[in-house]
Amino acid sequence: MVKRFFDIVFSIAALVLMGWIIVLSWLVATLDTKTNGFFLQKRVGQFGKSFTIIKLRTIRRNKEGIASISKIGAFLRNSKIDELPQFINVLVGDMSIVGPRPDLQGYYDCLEGENRKVLELRPGLTSEASLKYYNEEQLLAVLDNPLEYNDEVIFPDKVSLNLQYYYERSFLGDLKIIFKTLFYKLG
Repeated sequence: MVKRFFDIVFSIAALVLMGWIIVLSWLVATLDTKTNGFFLQKRVGQFGKSFTIIKLRTIRRNKEGIASISKIGAFLRNSKIDELPQFINVLVGDMSIVGPRPDLQGYYDCLEGENRKVLELRPGLTSEASLKYYNEEQLLAVLDNPLEYNDEVIFPDKVSLNLQYYYERSFLGDLKIIFKTLFYKLG
């Protein structure tokens, strides 16, 4: 109850303070991609139920229909501004401020045994795993086989970190993760 109350208060405050950034970025993303600036995608949520995550669109298609990250999109991703609309997901209860990052189907929903406890948690905007792999996209971009490395190294490590969070979670621990996140983003 305390965590959910905190999530609601924090997300309302964030939306009030950063709403103008979200609206301005949405307009820029709309102009840049020549489509709706919001990107909606199904993700695996608490108890394995899917929900629609809200992000800012960072990929556009050229005349030949080839998709690529635009320069503006790269800025939105690197600054994590593309993730600000997820405060709406927190407000409606699909996500939490702190918890495992929501993944695409085919990962968390396929966990077995004790690892499935991660699915009991509401997905979050930030976590120890997301901080450790803050630059995951750049890390994978330089590898010969990024999917294999993700599946064999990064994903199992994220599951381990998220399982550790499951057993050790507390309000004070969440506050520490939030402050670490602010330090990463602003530092």
